[in-house]
Amino acid sequence: EVQLVESGGGLVQPGGSLRLSCAASGFIFSTSDMGWVRQAPGKGLEWVANIYSYSSTTYYADSVKGRFTISTDNAKNTLFLQMNSLKSEDTAVYYCAKVLGGSRAYDYWGQGTQVTVSS
Repeated sequence: EVQLVESGGGLVQPGGSLRLSCAASGFIFSTSDMGWVRQAPGKGLEWVANIYSYSSTTYYADSVKGRFTISTDNAKNTLFLQMNSLKSEDTAVYYCAKVLGGSRAYDYWGQGTQVTVSS
């Protein structure tokens, strides 16, 4: 079965950095397109970033562009989100997700990892 397991969340001060990981299994990770989505307290889901496997092209929400970097380690079937210059507005549960082939939708999601940016 498909499994996506996030880790690396925690408490960090404004301006700090954090690296999230997503361990993937149950599908061919190296040819799959992946993304990160977040949900702030009391808010809806917000798309953060995607990475497309064939071209390695990345896309980012305006709110995180220039601060976050999405990447993969195909040898380890792992997706990463490097988060720098963190702001309080980045506080959210972060989910990794697999893109449904041939679409712009996600078909599988991880359980999420909490990121809290606070002094």
